[in-house]
Amino acid sequence: MNVNQQPHMASPYGQPQPGYQGYPQPGYGGDNVPSGYPAQYAPYNGPGSAYQQGPPQGYSPYASFPSKTLTTNLVSDLSSSSPLDLGMRGPPTSGAPPVSGAQNYSQFGQGETQNGPPPMVAPPQRPPVSQPYTPAAVNLPGPQPTYGQQYGAPPVSMQQMTNQMASMQVGSTAPSPAGPGYAPQSFPQAPPVSQPPFSTAQVQPGPTQSYGRPLPSTQPSFPRPPLPTSQPSAFPAGPPPTSTPSQLPGVIQPQPPVSQPPPYHSGPPPTSTGFPPRPPFHGMQGLPMTSQGPPMASQGPPMASQGPPMASQGPPMGSQGPPMASQGPQMGSQGPPMGSQGPPMAQANHILPTQPGMPPGPINTSLSGPPPQPGMQGYPAQQNGAFGQVRGPQPGYTGPYPGQQNYGAPSTAPAPAPAAPKRLDPDSIPSPQASDMPPVQKTRHRIDPDAIPSPIQVIEDDKANKGSEPFTTGVRGQAPPLVTTKFQVKDQGNASPRYIRCTSYNMPCNSDMAKQSQVPLAAVIKPLAPLPPDETPPYLVDHGESGPIRCNRCKAYMCPYMQFIEGGRRFQCGFCSCVTEVPPHYFQHLDHTGKRVDCYDRPELSMGSYEFMTTVDYCKNNKFPQPPAFIFLIDVSYNAVKNGMVGIVCQELKTLLDYLPRENPDVESNIRVGFVTYNKVLHFYNVKASLAQPQMMVVSDVADMFVPLLDGFLVNVSESRVVIESLLDQIPEMFADTRETETVFGPVIQAGLEALKAADCAGKLFVFHSSLPIAEAPGKLKNREDKKLVGTDKEKSLFQPQVSFYNTLAKECVAQGCCVDLFLFPNQYVDVATLGVVPTSTGGSIYKYTYFQAPSDQERFLNDLRRDVQKQMGFDAVMRVRTSTGIRVTDFFGSFFMSNTTDVELAGLDCDKTVTVEFKHDDKLSEETGALMQCAVLYTSCSGQRRLRIHNMAVNCCSQLADLYRNCETDTIINYFAKYAYRSILSSPTKNVRDSLMNQCAQILACYRKNCASPSSAGQLILPECMKLLPVYLNCVLKSDVLQPGADVSLDDRAYLRQLVSTMDVAESHVFFYPRLLPLQKLDVESMTLPMAVRDSEERLSRGGVYLLENGLNIFLWVGVSAQQELLQNIFGTPAFSQIDSNMTSLPALDNPFSKSLREIIESVRAQRSRYMKLMVVKQEDKLELIFKHFLVEDKNNNGGASYVDFLCHMHKEIRQLLS
Repeated sequence: MNVNQQPHMASPYGQPQPGYQGYPQPGYGGDNVPSGYPAQYAPYNGPGSAYQQGPPQGYSPYASFPSKTLTTNLVSDLSSSSPLDLGMRGPPTSGAPPVSGAQNYSQFGQGETQNGPPPMVAPPQRPPVSQPYTPAAVNLPGPQPTYGQQYGAPPVSMQQMTNQMASMQVGSTAPSPAGPGYAPQSFPQAPPVSQPPFSTAQVQPGPTQSYGRPLPSTQPSFPRPPLPTSQPSAFPAGPPPTSTPSQLPGVIQPQPPVSQPPPYHSGPPPTSTGFPPRPPFHGMQGLPMTSQGPPMASQGPPMASQGPPMASQGPPMGSQGPPMASQGPQMGSQGPPMGSQGPPMAQANHILPTQPGMPPGPINTSLSGPPPQPGMQGYPAQQNGAFGQVRGPQPGYTGPYPGQQNYGAPSTAPAPAPAAPKRLDPDSIPSPQASDMPPVQKTRHRIDPDAIPSPIQVIEDDKANKGSEPFTTGVRGQAPPLVTTKFQVKDQGNASPRYIRCTSYNMPCNSDMAKQSQVPLAAVIKPLAPLPPDETPPYLVDHGESGPIRCNRCKAYMCPYMQFIEGGRRFQCGFCSCVTEVPPHYFQHLDHTGKRVDCYDRPELSMGSYEFMTTVDYCKNNKFPQPPAFIFLIDVSYNAVKNGMVGIVCQELKTLLDYLPRENPDVESNIRVGFVTYNKVLHFYNVKASLAQPQMMVVSDVADMFVPLLDGFLVNVSESRVVIESLLDQIPEMFADTRETETVFGPVIQAGLEALKAADCAGKLFVFHSSLPIAEAPGKLKNREDKKLVGTDKEKSLFQPQVSFYNTLAKECVAQGCCVDLFLFPNQYVDVATLGVVPTSTGGSIYKYTYFQAPSDQERFLNDLRRDVQKQMGFDAVMRVRTSTGIRVTDFFGSFFMSNTTDVELAGLDCDKTVTVEFKHDDKLSEETGALMQCAVLYTSCSGQRRLRIHNMAVNCCSQLADLYRNCETDTIINYFAKYAYRSILSSPTKNVRDSLMNQCAQILACYRKNCASPSSAGQLILPECMKLLPVYLNCVLKSDVLQPGADVSLDDRAYLRQLVSTMDVAESHVFFYPRLLPLQKLDVESMTLPMAVRDSEERLSRGGVYLLENGLNIFLWVGVSAQQELLQNIFGTPAFSQIDSNMTSLPALDNPFSKSLREIIESVRAQRSRYMKLMVVKQEDKLELIFKHFLVEDKNNNGGASYVDFLCHMHKEIRQLLS
């Protein structure tokens, strides 16, 4: 058989191979792998020695790939690192043990949960999520870079290798040690290129690794990991091809056209991947990877080499040196050993498959690692960020190798002795220069999008791993499930992730390490977040007249991190270590472990979140607050009346006032209400209960605003209902024929503020406004929209307020506790950047309904208004975040006002608002104690009670970069980056902001590559497992309308989105930047579960399908031009595509199961979001399709935004420049 021939493979999206249903393999445990693998394999003990064989005759490593090349050979370190070749490696997300169980080495026995405060001892590191997938570098035949490590006897001859290859089983039967999910993709039809392989790695003298069989290992072997349990297959389009390069002799399978070189593997498995058979090498063969879908680099020839050698592959070293380091087995070893850090992980990739006919390596159990722990499904010990065979101790990493203080930086040259192989210094790997490349390499070649990390795969894997078990918060530093996973939280001493999410759950011990990694250290805090019905809201604790117990020095509130000493008479603060006397009424004895005997009866000693009743000392002017008031201020100018807004608001308020917020649903709300209408002048209404008709008072002196009446302006709804209803009926009639087009705005807010001052209470103003305030009055504005400034250095001025009047006004509002919510109904420019100053400084919200038309927009507006009026909120709030010694809060993002550097002041704080805080080091942290933060929010509840809500969070600290990268949360990092960037455009040109974001991302990934990934060629892009989606999500932020607007995006829209994102929580920012796209033709009416989402790219849409796309602000229903008639009949009631009305904003209620299910899905999706999403029907090839395509964020966009594939290649280039 010709070795260059493409092996046959099942058609890319055809029927799955027999026995392959989303990787059902024998369960983890002792079952033997099909195809007769013996139970144990020799571990990978570091690069092997003593095998130096030239490329097999007649076989060029680059044969059978198209001749276009990618300038980058991406490897994503998708395991903890996934090499993308653009080979990638990373732990398969789907196979990892659920991280939600407390980490295995924690001090609780298995199955126990910890009650009460989190231990102060750092629990073991979180296992790299879903690790099983080897970053085995792609395997090239031919000499490998030399490493000092014996690997075993080489196969005798080329013939023997070929025979072994031919006898290998492929596909679903033989699991690939590399772990499911990443096989390099091969591209057929390329003329065989006959250059010798060349390597960019400096070849170190010494033996190389041998390929054909498990070698007798000089180091002890590990028990062979069990196969991945069956996971539902999660590939975007149809059943995935089998997950390994097929090795059946003979048939050449035509490939689907590929589009763009696959940067790396981590999405659904590439479509048919045929590879020239090659000598098997550890970690390269079968097991479907558990991790992200597409087979990764670990299974086959390097992706990078997919064509002629990729540009990044570099000049031939010396003569025909060994193939690139990255292509060799070393990929398998990415990263220092992690065994020492965490629960054993199942590494499907840490094993050498024995080929039929080859004896397994000697088995030596002396080092077989900790026994599999419960819940971990028997994964072998995870090596540090690595996905190859288990390696011996490496210098520079934590664990049993003491004395290394260089944050996991690579150490010196490889040691000759196999005992403790040293690592190659990645810095020594030269990046190839373009001039050194053979000409054929300079052309580009298309990366297969299936080969790069797929957001959908990661989301699905997380649901499979963490969606079934409750997430208990008792273990410090444990990363929660993703925001896209449905899970239940059990509070056992740390705040629920619904209240606080961190960018990293393992903070660097010192500032040098933080600077080196560039990973932002931040927390996204949502203090009043709503909880699902099956979770208990925070308990209310009353400590009586003396108020909450606090530390004497730093004023932190009593929490699980306080240590009671001296028999319970004093406590030591976990934040500042100061010792404080326990008040006599709070005294309690300690048990034999030093805990108070009433620990579990007191929420403040055992829970992460709770509330305290406060005393009068916590109130303004030392007196308890009055209940808050709501004032409705309605624009009655010509535009507002004509578009129907005035009539709709007045009609809705008649019923809405019965739903004002209240703490107890059985008691009526004690919030008082008032009404004002305005155009160029203001009209106040007296709606006192004793009046027969409401009275109107007009204030025309808008330059000096005052409230003309005190008694009768703010009233109780139930007492004045008749008068209020009469007023709301009359307002639309009174102004029906108005000709007044000009409006004021500043005096309107002043009027509401003065009314609250007069009533001596806090409250909220609901302002319904339609146009730019050009009438003579304080806060008058002019139209300054200038498209010519977009993209210039002066563009930033357009996002800053036009006049300082509103900043001063905002400050006065905050002092009174006056929160402003603004509903805008513009038909042209209204200067949202300026009008939004007061809402965004007072903790309010802005809602914008451009070109409002009652028939189509009324439903969205009314739903937003109802939710805004009814939602739980706090008034006159102050928030402070305290931290333990070593870090401090340095920056804040959100809608609030700050008069000093520590207190976040919010006139109103509702259940949707988040405040993002950034931390910096001011001293060293210790791994034993970790880092603590306590968020305390003092607010007035809607019933008028003054309360304190407390959220506590403890995270781990690490002295190794590998641990930092293993415990990051990409969604939270992106939330922080978006807020940081959106604020930066106030002071810098958008291009500079985009460049600095890209640069920071490249630095984060380059630092990982340099310090945590094992050496491999510069041609590979290696991404940390937890961050393999950082490039795709960051690209979505960079090409968003705010940072890279299209010609059709108005300045007002950009200002609106900028302010909207500043208060988003992580779930909202995730779907906003990477919308959810559901294929409705796959909807199963019986099960009522949502179909699995597909990736946001036009090539994922089928002409015969119907898709639902949502981003938190809009819902689109895209209908393919050849959708089945039955499907159309079920949804729209018409079988003809041409008869579908694309102006409909709600689906007809048809009497069939599909229609019912679809309408329920749309309702449930809307219920998850804080704003009501209007439905738009988009027919394929219709004019509206341009708007829809704007949300397909993996594709290039019209504003010049890069596609995911192109951006990944760009990031790889940036990383290589940083490393060289």
